[in-house]
Amino acid sequence: MALLRGVWGVLSALGKSGADLCAGCGSRLRSPFSFAYVPRWYSSNLTGYPKKPMTSYVRFSKEQLPLFKAQNPDAKNSELIKKIAELWRELPDSEKKIYEDAYRADWQAYKEEINRIQEQLTPSQVVLLEKEIMQKRLKKKALIKKRELTMLGKPKRPRSAYNIFIAERFQEAKDGTSQVKLKTVNENWKNLSSSQKQVYIQLAKDDKIRYYNEMKSWEEQMVEVGRDDLIRRKMKHPAKNDTEEY
Repeated sequence: MALLRGVWGVLSALGKSGADLCAGCGSRLRSPFSFAYVPRWYSSNLTGYPKKPMTSYVRFSKEQLPLFKAQNPDAKNSELIKKIAELWRELPDSEKKIYEDAYRADWQAYKEEINRIQEQLTPSQVVLLEKEIMQKRLKKKALIKKRELTMLGKPKRPRSAYNIFIAERFQEAKDGTSQVKLKTVNENWKNLSSSQKQVYIQLAKDDKIRYYNEMKSWEEQMVEVGRDDLIRRKMKHPAKNDTEEY
């Protein structure tokens, strides 16, 4: 619980879900835990697309991070980020202005290049690019959400009987007791007798109970640290006579 409070303390310092690395410091940085903005005209198919310029704070933190790492080689990145954010907040306006002016100049050049590229696009290209951007955004958002939940210690979902069987085969291969061929694993599962499958089915049921108990405890912790948005409205307890078909 102490570890969870520590993690939440870092997230709180960074902003809800880690969205703001430097709240109220005059600049905003999207962290790995927030929805990163992707320019509307970006596409991997669009050659020569300019890279979005760094904000004043990002430029500052990129300069400072190697220095902080050298001085604190054993420190975690989250700790170093907090120190850099504090240093930025205490930085005189005259020194911040150097970074802010550099960002404004880069941003102006970036917008001009975007406008030049946009003017060359045909209507059909615009449609295709917007579809691609939407797919990238959804994929990015899902990845960010997964990383945040992992950092907050959300329990792993229960495995199916088949997945447990697969994991066992790979563990045996890792231990050197057998070899695993992906093409034959599914066939091996199908060839198991009902009594042999029942062993894995029971393990899967036990894993469901483990997941339920861990999720119950985790959700109580999330309520305690103020993350009610991560709590599901209803969590069904696994039935004792629950059966599975494979």
